[in-house]
Amino acid sequence: MESRPILKSKTYLYLTEFFSGMSVMAVELGASRLLAPYFSSSQIVWTIIIGTIMIAMALGNIYGGRSADKNPNPDRLYGRIIIAAIWIAAIPVVGKYMIIGISALLIFSVSNHFLIIAAFVACIVIFVFPLFLLGTVTPSLVKYTVDSLDDSGKTVGTLNASNTIGSIIGTFVPTFISIPAVGTAVTFLIFAGILLLLSGIYFVSAKVCPRQMKKLFAGTALFLICCIFGHDTSFAFWQTDLTYEGESIYNYLQVYENEDEVVLSTNVLFGVQSVYRKDKGLTGMYYDYAMAAPLMTDWDNGSKRKEVLILGMGSGTYATQCQRYFDNLNMEGVEIDQKITDLAREYFELPGEVKVTTYDGRAYLNAIDTKYDVIMVDAYQDITIPFQMSSVEFFTLVKEHLKEDGVMVVNMNMRGTKEGNINQYLADTIASVFSQVYTVDVAYSTNRELFASNDPDMRERFSKNRLLPEDAKLLDMMQRVDENLVKYEPGSYIMTDDKAPVELLGMRVIDELIEDEVSYYKTIYKEQGIEGLMNSLN
Repeated sequence: MESRPILKSKTYLYLTEFFSGMSVMAVELGASRLLAPYFSSSQIVWTIIIGTIMIAMALGNIYGGRSADKNPNPDRLYGRIIIAAIWIAAIPVVGKYMIIGISALLIFSVSNHFLIIAAFVACIVIFVFPLFLLGTVTPSLVKYTVDSLDDSGKTVGTLNASNTIGSIIGTFVPTFISIPAVGTAVTFLIFAGILLLLSGIYFVSAKVCPRQMKKLFAGTALFLICCIFGHDTSFAFWQTDLTYEGESIYNYLQVYENEDEVVLSTNVLFGVQSVYRKDKGLTGMYYDYAMAAPLMTDWDNGSKRKEVLILGMGSGTYATQCQRYFDNLNMEGVEIDQKITDLAREYFELPGEVKVTTYDGRAYLNAIDTKYDVIMVDAYQDITIPFQMSSVEFFTLVKEHLKEDGVMVVNMNMRGTKEGNINQYLADTIASVFSQVYTVDVAYSTNRELFASNDPDMRERFSKNRLLPEDAKLLDMMQRVDENLVKYEPGSYIMTDDKAPVELLGMRVIDELIEDEVSYYKTIYKEQGIEGLMNSLN
């Protein structure tokens, strides 16, 4: 190994291990946020990210060890760290375009498991190379720090401790500080800058040859260019008229509006989680159907105030609509993301008197003993269905918090058609807890509303109470629900806390939906090639 004064005390080598471990974890967490708007933030996507990064690190360990044996020059290691830093800094500039490009190419060639394959390929293309380079750090540093076998255990232990401590800090800082404060893009730039500074200090202090310094200057210039073009936190780069775009601890968030409505999307760019109608009328979405739930209870001509709990409050569309059309409902919500509640107050006119608790829905039920007339479960979005809110144990907990004539309404947002689909699992699980289960499909969408109760008079009561609303449009809506309400015949697809494969089941439905959407364009591509496809898109 060439003699470098900065490395004589080994302190700088331990710092290198510390900051490389920190950066690996920061990039891993940043990867989840970069992929979430396109592929969701499900456990499946996390598995892909972790697996891909472990592959990259393992390959880097192998290469780094062999490289250090052949040429134990620390200049090579810090040169690789510069390259890794520039690649990481470039992710905010080109990453989202690469994801869209990869998805566009694969959607015409992949028939099954599109999201899994697209997420895996995107993860490999974007993240494997820089993390492979950072994977070379540990074996290289072992080569540089171990002077004799007498203290090799202590030295390697200190290196691993430095890496572990850095990884711990690199886990907490992005999640709780940098991403909520400045966003994913700037987080990538921050940690890329740390790596670049680490190498810069080494090269400057070591007084390396001009050729090595040119690499440092070129890397610094590229980093500054990435800072200029990559600080924009917008994922929806094709939209320039968003009312709000940002990130919280839990979600990527965007609010957009037109003349008629304000819309909230979380994590999936093309999904809609909440809608507020500016004309203060019906939304035309599942919220309207779900307003049948209070009318399935003992309405008593509206003289008795009803208690309604919403698990998955979102921007409060359901609460707002219920308060708008019914006078005797006390609305209460639970929402795990405080930022969404803030947006609900600011952009969606969520009434101030509606109490919203920032908490996990199931944990909230465990912490209270209140009983409700209606509990709405609206915590499912795309394939990120929380398994702990889809099991027998959860629905039993909901039942225990309902009054005798209480009704649970569940928004199931993906309507599968194949045997053993996610809706079948959810409905069968619910039917194992409640004696009365009815479903209604939401027109012009993939949503299905499920109503459940242990009150045998629920169905007949609704047929009578649906005539009570004074608003003509709501009367028509309730009639539509009544006409299309179907008693559910339960099967044997049961989910428990121990076994609830909700994300794999959701992925199957997503595959069905994608296949249906792109089948027309696939046919054109097969018959007319890329030119015909481009003409059909114009």
